[in-house]
Amino acid sequence: MTDPSPELQATPAGLSTPASAATSEPRATSTNPAAVLGLFRFTIDGRRAPGLFVAGWLATVVGGSGAFVGLLAGQTVPGAVLFVGGLAVMLVGLVLLGGSQAIERRAAELAYAGPSPILVFASIVVGLYLAVVVVATPLRLLGVRLDGPGLSLLGVILQAIVVVGILRALVVGPGALSWAEMGLRGPMPAALRDLAWGMVLAAPIVLVTAVVVAALVTIVGSTPESPLPPAGSSVGLAINLLAGALIAPLYEELLFRGFATTAWARVVPPAAAIVRTSLLFAFAHLLTQSGASFSEALGIALVAGVARLPVAFALGWVFLRRRSLWAAVGLHAAYNGILIVLAEAALRT
Repeated sequence: MTDPSPELQATPAGLSTPASAATSEPRATSTNPAAVLGLFRFTIDGRRAPGLFVAGWLATVVGGSGAFVGLLAGQTVPGAVLFVGGLAVMLVGLVLLGGSQAIERRAAELAYAGPSPILVFASIVVGLYLAVVVVATPLRLLGVRLDGPGLSLLGVILQAIVVVGILRALVVGPGALSWAEMGLRGPMPAALRDLAWGMVLAAPIVLVTAVVVAALVTIVGSTPESPLPPAGSSVGLAINLLAGALIAPLYEELLFRGFATTAWARVVPPAAAIVRTSLLFAFAHLLTQSGASFSEALGIALVAGVARLPVAFALGWVFLRRRSLWAAVGLHAAYNGILIVLAEAALRT
């Protein structure tokens, strides 16, 4: 987790503004980078909310340390309690740091006066691990099988709840961005047109991704696993399509394009905002990858990360070009749907 340098309004003339900027009032911007104290400036002198800053860091460090020790303790009751409690305390700490950062930026009248997308993403990751443990543990105790398409659907639903909850707490609640500014707006006919506009681009992006993946697999020799492996049945295919082509595109686009791209595009040129969000999007999809050895894991991570970049760049461009989240959702949904259907067809041949 990093704390970007103080962000100033930097959209040059001639470049398109982000979707959210069209609905927001112009904001004054700070001309003094030193006016904002970053999260890694460990001082309370001059801070607007020193209590939040200190409490946030203490909770983050203590909670993270407790979760790490609990993880090392293995599958024991004390280890599980320490792991869950540590994650909960760490999540509280990250939320407090987000509040501290937002207060600093709002006081400096920056173009985007909310927590960094990196900090919000870190909060979501911690919140998701906490949610998975809290939900999965009782199911295991009840003897419920946690595999197959049903597990994938449950995981996607949990991710959607955590993403929306964290964005509400850290971004929408404090007034940094509204849902409308993140692209959730427009009459139904316009939304449907944007969905169709994005879906048309899915097939060419799938082709480009296939070429990139084939080249990388040839060079690296490792193939990442699909987050939604083919189920081998019509019911399993329907569940995978529901999870991967309907629910996942909605919350992922809300997070990465609606929030992150909008926030960054207020303070850096649009192209830089797309690159930043695309790298974060690719990194997010590495968190579920693993390998039998360090070299295999590294190869899988490389393929999985680079394979996401073509569609990530396209999603960012579509979002800013159409000034609508629905265009990005349409592209993402069609892209995932094509991959899911192709994987299922390959399994049955």
